Amino acid sequence: LLKPEAVEAQFEQLCDEAKTYNFYSVCVNSGWVPFVAKRLRGSNVKVCSVVGFPLGETDSRTKSFETRNAIDNGAHEIDMVISVGALRSGDLKYVEEDIRAVKRACRSVTVLKVILETSLLTDEEKTIACEICKKIDVDFVKTSTGFGSGGATIHDIELMRRVVGPDMGVKASGGIRTFEDAVAMINAGATRI
Repeated sequence: LLKPEAVEAQFEQLCDEAKTYNFYSVCVNSGWVPFVAKRLRGSNVKVCSVVGFPLGETDSRTKSFETRNAIDNGAHEIDMVISVGALRSGDLKYVEEDIRAVKRACRSVTVLKVILETSLLTDEEKTIACEICKKIDVDFVKTSTGFGSGGATIHDIELMRRVVGPDMGVKASGGIRTFEDAVAMINAGATRI
């Protein structure tokens, strides 16, 4: 539940549904992490916080601080957005250091998913981003924020899986609305929806 207009009652409902249906996690903006962590206490449902969301254009120090703060407030997982502009500009050193900064802030106990915003990238750029993530040993590469111009596609999931190999997680995110969509993403190589 990442919409800026979301209200407390919606977060309560999200947490209750997550517990009822045994969802793996709920994903919220960092400001809502304390609320949902408290609401989910005692359940198996994990708390995930987005970082640098939705544009990915905050600097690395800001993303690192937001990561540490979210973890201190109860987040088990972090979904960071890369700097699409840096990637598209060819500043791969910045992209790598940005991801490394958040990875360091996660320490070794917090799962890190890196959102590529695939609808804004060429296949070559997606490949480069996945190679950087593999080099840094993040836990997942993820298709999109859901706020961009498009969501997960079979093509992107297959490409990401091919680049990162069989061991890294691939998360299909955005535009998945039916059971059939979910199955197709899993069959293409997604390990999380």
